[in-house]
Amino acid sequence: MQFIIILCVALILVACGNSYQGFSNDIVKRHTHWDVPEQRSGELTEQEMEMATIAWQYFVNNYQESTGLVNAVNDYPSVTWWDASSYLAGMVSALEFGIIEKEEFDRRFIRFVATLNTLDLFMGELPNKAYNTQNAAKVDYANQPGEIGYSALDLGRLLIWLHIIKHRFPQFASAIDSAVLRWNFCNVVDETGTMFGALLEPGKPVQYLQEGRLGYEEYAAKGFELWGFNTKQALMPEPYATINMYGYDIPYDTRDPRKLKAHSYVVTESYVLDGIEFGWDVTSDRSAHDNNYSHQWVAEFALQIYRVQEKRYQETGIITARTEHQLDGAPYFVYDTIYTDGFAWNTISEVGAFLPQYSAVAIKGAMGMWVLWDTEYTDLLFEHVSHVYDREKGFYEGIFENGTGLINTFTSNNNGILLEILLFKKQGKLLQYQSTVAPSLWEKALQSPFGYEGQCLPRTAAAD
Repeated sequence: MQFIIILCVALILVACGNSYQGFSNDIVKRHTHWDVPEQRSGELTEQEMEMATIAWQYFVNNYQESTGLVNAVNDYPSVTWWDASSYLAGMVSALEFGIIEKEEFDRRFIRFVATLNTLDLFMGELPNKAYNTQNAAKVDYANQPGEIGYSALDLGRLLIWLHIIKHRFPQFASAIDSAVLRWNFCNVVDETGTMFGALLEPGKPVQYLQEGRLGYEEYAAKGFELWGFNTKQALMPEPYATINMYGYDIPYDTRDPRKLKAHSYVVTESYVLDGIEFGWDVTSDRSAHDNNYSHQWVAEFALQIYRVQEKRYQETGIITARTEHQLDGAPYFVYDTIYTDGFAWNTISEVGAFLPQYSAVAIKGAMGMWVLWDTEYTDLLFEHVSHVYDREKGFYEGIFENGTGLINTFTSNNNGILLEILLFKKQGKLLQYQSTVAPSLWEKALQSPFGYEGQCLPRTAAAD
């Protein structure tokens, strides 16, 4: 007992003067009011323009003329719809920067949307989770032929970018609507506005499982909402709680991964995407870009996510920009989190294995914070990542926190998001509307009581 008391006193002495680390018992002042940094805006500098050109090189290298799709990972002919959406974001950005001509943009997008209009759907419902980019065949995650289900989160991001392109380039609206009107929405969004993904495993019937956790869920739900679907339940932040880290209340989803087999990841990416694509506005807000965020709680959560990473650097010297990222070897993908499963700064695989050696400064996370919050810390982030590229391949995925070098892989998601981050600097929020647009095929379908029976279109909702 005496040993325990001595040990406790020793630990207290060691803790004195130390900074808050994860979940120590130190008393830390809670930050409830602070300044909101300005966002970066303006024309790209010469260096930023060079970065955009290098990022686009990834899509030059990995484009598949036969399908109009782009490999998700360098030289690996497979893609998910999340990655395909990042390609669309990159393609729009490249056009707006003048990196590609309109002729090339049109050729690429017409080929892409033609594939979307003809590919085989999972069980005739919705696009499969993955496709072979060379022949547009349904594949599993090993790129072997077969269907494995669909992801509501990936399709939500795809719907966001199809909506953005439809309104930026109305000449493509009919082709886009035709593709989406092939889909059957009966199992992906229910009457409460909850999103479900489909999972098909060998020897088992299809399982429809609630999909999405705080951050990702609300972001993807906005994609369905843009097309008129009720996503009320998915758009609610509840159930959530906060954990105080370095004095900041970090929001996390409280659904139990032990029961539901879905981890709750607190990462940067979903909040950055909501910021640059929606300006942290609700989908009904068609106003131009400004600093008034009509989706206020998302903007507040995003700021907490940024501030805690800045504070970690200030307290530990570890440059921090945490989000999901690829690896160049097994397990090939990790969720590099601020908080998950009861642990701070927890880096885990999709099955929950603890992999701290893969903690990294993600390029897309660092650049996303750089453009959304103009601070000395994000200046440092920019200096840390702005030269992490191969001119022939694009930007690397990231830099390991432990000093063991670069993540030697190149992806559509990283380079596409980097391009749209730079476009945000030039244009503000990316969801923009034409002043006048003719009624679209989609609107006509929603307004008519006939046709598309059994596809659960949101006929009673307001058309976009």
